[in-house]
Amino acid sequence: MRKTARRNSEMLKAILLVALSSYSTAFYLPGVAPSSYTVDQIVPLHVNALTPAIAQRDDQLHGIVSFDYYHHAFRFCRPEAGPEWVRESLGSIIFGDRIRTSPFELHMARNETCKALCDTQKFDARSAKFVNRKIWQGYNINWLVDGLPAAQLLQDPLTQELFRIPGFPLGQFDKNGQTILNNHWEILIDIHKAGITGKQYRVVGILVQPESYRDSKVLGDGKAQCGDSSQPLILNEDGETPVTWTYSVYWRLSDTAWATRWDEYLHVHDPKIHWFSLINSSIFVVLLVGMVSMVLLRALRKDIERYNRLDSYNLDDLTGTSAVVEDGVQEDSGWKLVHGDVFRSARYPLLLSVLLGNGAQLFIMTGLTLVFALLGFLSPSNRGFLATVILLLYTIFGFVGGYVSSRAYKTFGGERWKLNIILTPVLVPVIVFTIFFFLNLWVWGKGSSGAVPLTTMIAIVAIWFIISVPLSAGGSWLAFKQPAFSTPTKVNQIPRQIPPCARSLRLLPSLLMTGVLPFGAIFVELYFIMSSLWTGKIYYMFGFLFICYALMIITTACTTVLLVYFLLCAEDYRWHWRAFLGAGMTGVYVFIMALGFWMMRVSFGGLTGAVLYVGYSALIGFLIFVLTGSIGYLASYAFVQRIYGSIKVD
Repeated sequence: MRKTARRNSEMLKAILLVALSSYSTAFYLPGVAPSSYTVDQIVPLHVNALTPAIAQRDDQLHGIVSFDYYHHAFRFCRPEAGPEWVRESLGSIIFGDRIRTSPFELHMARNETCKALCDTQKFDARSAKFVNRKIWQGYNINWLVDGLPAAQLLQDPLTQELFRIPGFPLGQFDKNGQTILNNHWEILIDIHKAGITGKQYRVVGILVQPESYRDSKVLGDGKAQCGDSSQPLILNEDGETPVTWTYSVYWRLSDTAWATRWDEYLHVHDPKIHWFSLINSSIFVVLLVGMVSMVLLRALRKDIERYNRLDSYNLDDLTGTSAVVEDGVQEDSGWKLVHGDVFRSARYPLLLSVLLGNGAQLFIMTGLTLVFALLGFLSPSNRGFLATVILLLYTIFGFVGGYVSSRAYKTFGGERWKLNIILTPVLVPVIVFTIFFFLNLWVWGKGSSGAVPLTTMIAIVAIWFIISVPLSAGGSWLAFKQPAFSTPTKVNQIPRQIPPCARSLRLLPSLLMTGVLPFGAIFVELYFIMSSLWTGKIYYMFGFLFICYALMIITTACTTVLLVYFLLCAEDYRWHWRAFLGAGMTGVYVFIMALGFWMMRVSFGGLTGAVLYVGYSALIGFLIFVLTGSIGYLASYAFVQRIYGSIKVD
């Protein structure tokens, strides 16, 4: 099932009735202006970094770092004037794109067979070992023609549907299991007539079929003699191996319109799983909302009515019946007994308020990003645009983070307001940047092209301190000018003694139970996101992801409210951190799932890959921890304000 741009007219209904529409996977807008070419005009082919992919032989991911196309060990041909960098977005650089020019000469609508890229290259033993290792790990070559990634054609084993996946293998294996280097590429380019005259063409598809020829020879003047495919090229790891790089180009007229040329790349593997996950999560939400509604409408409503009715009695004239009623009220529920302590300030209020501010910032950023993606503004043709939008929105919404953090800190009665203003835009970003910088050092030490350049990291820090920090400080200043949130009950001077609680309400069991249901709401989509993130596949199921995000918010709020209610009934008023940590356990489950994905689909066999995978997974889990923890806490705070504001307390 694919979502194509030609369904644009149906998207308004899909947005309004997204839970009912069968096309809730979102669509895309092209994002870039089309380029038209006349016959024989040069169509540029740009090269990108070589990236690891799922190996076909064992369905495992054996690598994690990418390598520059012009890495000295690959011996790929270079342009005569040297490769030039192609301008990239900030998000594209962070995600490892390293796009450069190439020596390929593609003339529009001119078929050419067995062209030589350059003179024969010599592979020494060290380079041969390196390249054979990358072939064994399943590395893919990545090209771009008119902004469209060169792809290989695969077949879905379930639906038998043909689809394209970006990249094509560096090499393959022969019948004896030896690694073979692909040194010849059959380039098939689909073109579509543009304009009224029909004399111009647009690129709407590109397939690459790699081959391996041992005996290819350079004839001169850009021509070559390709060898026999029955004699593949095997790199000698004990000596030199001559390699001739060749290619052929074939142009094919296609009915595919330029606006829908990405459709072949947007493939959904087993769409029934997405719907099963959505239905399953919806059932969770219905049950949880029903439980919370029952608590609010039945148990709490009856308790509040009895408590308020009890206030109408004259305590000097209590009869036996009324005393029994009072005792019954005292025995039925203990949540009213802690009305003098429930709004007591949390431990470490500064840290909690800083986390809440950053969580609110993440919440708005994530929601708006998904809305933009759902409406089709985050086109896959704009490489790295998704990451750029995420960074931009998170930076801009520093104002929200500062406001929420300072307002919460003032409500807690905190006095170190200067430290709050400083830590809110610094603490969480510094943790994230420190981990990212440490992992980037590992990538750089490995010689990978995926290492973010130092200048880019300096630019990110500069943008953060120039834009986000002042916005956060402005939000904090505005919040401190506002009065603190009033509480419906007064706080006793002496804390109430907390009785022993049931096993299920102890710290670890309660946290584990609170975080598991929100994690269940996003489990399946998270698996597809992880597969896309680590294997280079294009993820575009933003309709499903948007629904799952909404379900996760509702589930997180409901489970945390139930946890807080049960704690208060057990006369335990220390709900602040319990609510935040319980909801934040979703991030811990995400990290555990990443470790499970590592065990099932990943086989690095090296310390560097393990450190990078665990480090990036922990970073993602930490951000989800802050996000869901803030959602759970704010929902619990609204719940506590609501129920204690409904009773009359002397």
